[in-house]
Amino acid sequence: MADKIRLNKFIASCGFCSRRKADEYILEGRVKVNGNIVKEIGTSITLKDKILIDNKPIATPKLTYIRYYKPAGYITTMDDEKGRKTIYDLLPDEVKHLKPVGRLDKDSTGLLIMTNDGDLINQLTHPSIKIPKVYRVVAEGKVTLENLQTMAKGIEIENGKIAYADSQIIDFEGKNTVLEIVLYQGLNRQIRKMLDFVGHPVISLKRVSCANIDLAGLKRGQFKYLKPKQIADLKNYIKKIEKLNLDK
Repeated sequence: MADKIRLNKFIASCGFCSRRKADEYILEGRVKVNGNIVKEIGTSITLKDKILIDNKPIATPKLTYIRYYKPAGYITTMDDEKGRKTIYDLLPDEVKHLKPVGRLDKDSTGLLIMTNDGDLINQLTHPSIKIPKVYRVVAEGKVTLENLQTMAKGIEIENGKIAYADSQIIDFEGKNTVLEIVLYQGLNRQIRKMLDFVGHPVISLKRVSCANIDLAGLKRGQFKYLKPKQIADLKNYIKKIEKLNLDK
């Protein structure tokens, strides 16, 4: 039997729209599977099925992977109701259908892996897999080892949400501290909230790597396609991390 996939997930993976928007199309009766209108959100399909939206066929696109150096001043979303600038205002049309793996807030810079491979996005962001993401952070004041220990033990940054970080002091710049921080979670504004808690607000924050992908050779605002070997190495890296977590 052919593998099945949720209809809304398939539509989103094709870069047509978000899953939420796909659900709206389904409920509105605008989606057909093999000529039949489907109005149930939980419908599953196979890749052999013919999908139409507004009577136009939707095809599975070629899977694409890029690494992008996000500059400051742009948010990481396709659309913004407040009219703020997004990374899609900078990216060319050829990659505007790709989705970022996780987010960086408006003031943060650095690495975004972007793809239309929904399975890879899920693997890189799922909390159970614990993919490491490395950040170079400049924080106000002199951060102490006690501060780092507090962050390692965990800080409740929101009601019921405990954030953890492995950190080390890299250097001191005048009155400020340069840190390398490794996260295995993806909570909203996690680093900023943790450093606020210990009394050392963030001055600048840059993601330098995610899994085994980094910023090497990229300038701010620039993207590069991942090569087949890089993609294969990334997927093998994820498998190793998954195995390590299962063996614990």
